[in-house]
Amino acid sequence: MAGSVNKVILVGNLGRDPEIRSTGDGTKVASLSVATSETWKDRNSGERKEKTEWHRVVIFNDRLVDVVERFLKKGSKVYVEGALQTRKWTDNGGQERYTTEIVLQKFRGELTMLDGGTGRGGGDEMGEPGYDAGGYGGGGGGGGYTPAPSRAPAPARSGGGGRPPVQDLDDEIPF
Repeated sequence: MAGSVNKVILVGNLGRDPEIRSTGDGTKVASLSVATSETWKDRNSGERKEKTEWHRVVIFNDRLVDVVERFLKKGSKVYVEGALQTRKWTDNGGQERYTTEIVLQKFRGELTMLDGGTGRGGGDEMGEPGYDAGGYGGGGGGGGYTPAPSRAPAPARSGGGGRPPVQDLDDEIPF
């Protein structure tokens, strides 16, 4: 269908260490559990409330998987851009199940570390504050290391147009 868009953008924290596994042909795949939260003040009681949503993220891009494996850990803050996909599978009891995930394919999707590369290996060892680990492969390949400004993601790199640079997000994110 022409004119449709399937794009998901998340800014959140990893709820557990990334899971790295390999397919039958040796391709690495990363699975992330990303939490996004919203907070508000209850009108009746005046107390602060919080709601957390959990998102499954699956990464098939080799370069992004390498970055995830080396630098991300539980609690890392990330910007993720991918597509929503639902897949059907059969559990051990023979029941058909469905799982909806945000998927970053080989040449489509973006992952940016927002907390300065403080995961495994850390930005300090690399001598740089953080890394933009992804980008669109829309014509020129995708996913490389680009130093990102401290405390803000690097502007998106895309085949055309792109979006305006994202400003410092720390003031607006309830983490």
